[in-house]
Amino acid sequence: MNQELLRNYQALKKAETPPYFLAYEVTDLETHEVGATLGVLNSQSNSHNRYLDTTIRVGDQKLDNYRRVRGDRIQFTSGTPISIEDVPSAIKPRMWLETDRVYRAAADRLIRIRTNQQVKAADRDQSADFSSEEAYAHTEAVYKTNFDAAHWSEQAREWSRDFRAFPDLLSSAVTVSTQADNRYLVNTEGTRVEHGRGFARIVISASAKAKDGMDVSDFETFEAFEPSGLPSAEAIHTAVRKVGQNVERLLAAKPAEPFVGPAIFSGRASGVFFHEIFGHRIEGHRQKDEAEGQTFTTKVGEKILPDFLSVTFDPTQKQAAGIDLNGWYEYDDEGVLGKPVKAVENGVLRSFLMSRSPIQGFDHSNGHGRRQPGLEVVSRQSNLIVSSSRAVPFDELRQMLIAEIKRQNKPYGLFFDNITGGFTTTQRGGSQSFKVIPLIVYKIYPDGRPDELIRGADLVGTPLASFAKIMATSDKQEVFNGYCGAESGSVPVSAVSPAILISEMEIEKKDSGQDLPPLLPSPLSAKADGAKGDTN
Repeated sequence: MNQELLRNYQALKKAETPPYFLAYEVTDLETHEVGATLGVLNSQSNSHNRYLDTTIRVGDQKLDNYRRVRGDRIQFTSGTPISIEDVPSAIKPRMWLETDRVYRAAADRLIRIRTNQQVKAADRDQSADFSSEEAYAHTEAVYKTNFDAAHWSEQAREWSRDFRAFPDLLSSAVTVSTQADNRYLVNTEGTRVEHGRGFARIVISASAKAKDGMDVSDFETFEAFEPSGLPSAEAIHTAVRKVGQNVERLLAAKPAEPFVGPAIFSGRASGVFFHEIFGHRIEGHRQKDEAEGQTFTTKVGEKILPDFLSVTFDPTQKQAAGIDLNGWYEYDDEGVLGKPVKAVENGVLRSFLMSRSPIQGFDHSNGHGRRQPGLEVVSRQSNLIVSSSRAVPFDELRQMLIAEIKRQNKPYGLFFDNITGGFTTTQRGGSQSFKVIPLIVYKIYPDGRPDELIRGADLVGTPLASFAKIMATSDKQEVFNGYCGAESGSVPVSAVSPAILISEMEIEKKDSGQDLPPLLPSPLSAKADGAKGDTN
């Protein structure tokens, strides 16, 4: 990579529009996966791929081909596949051709940007397009996967067999996967980084359809750096049975009605909540893009959360609450060392997540430039960590919820136990709202009646209004590991948060759908005429 970098850079320096920066990143992904349903394997795959991403900047750091123009999508790299064997004569031609293609596109776009500067109003943020950063030299042993296919196939069969006890499920699965993610980056500033990490994951999922046509589902995931870090077999059996039970209970639950009132989010649900409605809005590139809503762009030094809350993004933290964190990494995809970022301190906004694209007041990267192979780097989240100085035991938080229900004279409050994800509108032309998709939601009654499970409740709102209504948190942090999709693709992230009490949250009804459940009884049901179970 370094040989081709130097050769191509020297050749392009003689061009009419010479580059001032060139970088190559190769992502080497080796993945193994097995999936099972109802005690039998339904998928098994092994893959090994390498992808080349090429970055060429022409012009200068103040104005180059990566300048954001409203409504214009920046895309130069393609994540072109290259040889998985270390054979220079096979790799160099791909790098040569990709470098030529990217350079031509970069030079052409710079011409259009300079023309645009002459006829369009200037952006308010006049910071440079690229920052100067320290060059790093780091090499470590290549990470190798450790996947015993026979063992995990048998485990997936055994775990998924537990779903046979729930005949009303329309689909169910247990998937076990491991991945070795090794990355190699060189650039013309002298950075030479070779680093890698492992991912191991178990995904448990099930879904069904209620009598009114509404789809219901639940899931559970477990993540670790190594397969040996995953939970015990019995813990997975317990999780499978819990998912199956939750889906069957959802089938019998009443549909949610539109409601505004106090609520508690579990720690995992709170983590997703903060990721969706806060994390995306402090990604640095959104502060500079005139098409973005820029919710917090001018609020540095101002209070945006209650003063008992702080939020840190820390890619250097490997564990929380005894769980490996998905959002851990050493170097980002621009070869910059990952750094902890105190985004909010005692309720006051202090910083943004930065790649090498400067914004007003923040001239340097803090190691949050990330991407999926084949897409351009932008600033992205890592490990989001919420901490609180107003923390109480969960039972006390629940009593505070009941007191708030009574104070507002509401018939009930809500407890959001599990959330699958959501989306948020950050573009200026949108409503600046969010929607979060809960799976397990309970009504909490102030008169002592048992909690009531409901289905089909979607969380909606706007971020500034929602943050102002956080009243307190629990004293125990929980972890949500997942993958986040945005402009630069899917990247692994984590959210660590205590449960939170909010004085007012709005839910709306989920679409119930048109299709009804199957007319015939399930072959796993005792109602099926003449049905006989497997002896396996």
